[in-house]
Amino acid sequence: MPGADRPNVLWIAMEDTSPRLGCYGDELARTPEIDGLAAEGRRYDNAFSTAPVCAPSRSAVMTGCHQNAIGTHHMRTTHTNEDAPKLPTPYEAVPPHYVTAVPELFRRAGYYCTLDSKADYQFGTPATMWDHHGTGADWRDDARDPDQPFFAMVTNGVTHESGQWDPTEPGTDDQFGGAVADPDTDPAAVEVPPYLPDTETTRLAIARQYDNVARSDAWVGEVLARLEEDGLAEDTIVVLWSDHGEGLPRSKRWPYDGGIHVPLVVRWPGEIDPGGVDERLVSTMDLGPTMLDACGLDVPGYMGGRPFLGPGADEREYVFAARDRYDESYDMVRAVRDHRFKYVRHYRPGTPYRQWIPYRNRHPVMREILERARQGDLEGAERWFDANRPDEELYDLREDPHEVENLADDSEYADTLDRLRGALDDWRDRVGDAGDQAETEMVRERYGGDEQPETAAPRFVVNSPAHDERTAGTDGLALERPATLSLYCATQGASVAYAFADDPVENDGSEPQWELYTGPIELPEGETAVRAKAVRYGFAESDEQVGIFTVSE
Repeated sequence: MPGADRPNVLWIAMEDTSPRLGCYGDELARTPEIDGLAAEGRRYDNAFSTAPVCAPSRSAVMTGCHQNAIGTHHMRTTHTNEDAPKLPTPYEAVPPHYVTAVPELFRRAGYYCTLDSKADYQFGTPATMWDHHGTGADWRDDARDPDQPFFAMVTNGVTHESGQWDPTEPGTDDQFGGAVADPDTDPAAVEVPPYLPDTETTRLAIARQYDNVARSDAWVGEVLARLEEDGLAEDTIVVLWSDHGEGLPRSKRWPYDGGIHVPLVVRWPGEIDPGGVDERLVSTMDLGPTMLDACGLDVPGYMGGRPFLGPGADEREYVFAARDRYDESYDMVRAVRDHRFKYVRHYRPGTPYRQWIPYRNRHPVMREILERARQGDLEGAERWFDANRPDEELYDLREDPHEVENLADDSEYADTLDRLRGALDDWRDRVGDAGDQAETEMVRERYGGDEQPETAAPRFVVNSPAHDERTAGTDGLALERPATLSLYCATQGASVAYAFADDPVENDGSEPQWELYTGPIELPEGETAVRAKAVRYGFAESDEQVGIFTVSE
């Protein structure tokens, strides 16, 4: 177990949220809790997600790797590909065998790790990732030793895209409890980006988002109050972030800043001066490496993320983002951004920006865009929706923050275009961009066929004076002290979970408190029953094994 001087970590994860916050200078925002957090910590003005949609983005956060480097880049793993009827849908993505989720790395170091409650990171919900995953899971769990440091992640879906829908319209029921018919925010006061029609429908959707951000801000205050009540605020690094930008059309699902620019606020008492602002480029896949480094833990070399604070802080020249299949429609878009310029590359040039994505089409603004397009009423920058894509787009974000004036053909920017092309090519080569491979081929290659592979069942290996490295079965094994138990799994990259059980053979089916196996387990005197199972990310979980051991003097 780590020493008591290691800080706790609390991740507060919002959904579909751009920096419409008071601490970012938005005068319409009503976010006193988040503003207070920023006043006590540091605001990052240039934080960007790796994808403009949740599951691929979260997979990058959870692994410290770009989603298109590990095969988690499609949204989601539910597909409608008729050329692959034998492939399961949804399938679980299979990252490389060495990829281990950030919370599991914290568990290995002795942290108590919880998630309340949304997972959605593409490779299933491995039992080895969290001590407790479920509604209400946090540092207050009875299973956590009071002196044990914790890594806790809490999520809230109030700001999800569906919260911008009109709840009074049939077929637009909000899944996350965010939508309101008549927002408190004045629709006339909101700013409408030039690529969306400036209509009552658009203004209402944006006003609803302001209201939902305000509601989420109140939830943030409740989380922080619990931390304060428990006397843990001074010993905890608090990080507030969003999985990607807000759910407006051409924001969510597109690698423009509307889809990838996210809020990022960090409070670390004693280490970060209050009220700071950091202008460095940050990718959300840097969150894991940053927390590992800040807590004195090793950052695996395979991670593409890099620490942005603490003793190993690094400086980025670029951040990268990717768009692939989203729901029913395949696509491939890659983007790179520095402090001033954004370069976007389309791998299907000449095709329309418009794609068939039924879920997105439920958004009231998208419905209005579809109708205006049918009537030929789209104007100015709104016409992106009906346009065919070029090979490349280049934007000067200082002069054109909404990214509507494509400079790719402007000779004045030729050097910038070449530089960003090269940066994107180098990055794609470095990560081995999995988007180059058809999804069906990728899944079959990683599955080794058409069906999800299963993790090998773990084996019990005991060590005692009378038995040296002998495999035990469920029929029991008598041992002499001192005796230790090792757990072995033949599947490369698998992690093993175990639990002690009073009656493992006739158990009631309830899940025990699964511990992450990190080394030999000392067996106490008397009879001990051990349950064990293994999982490699993306593989089916192994069958559970039970061993009963009797240790005598």
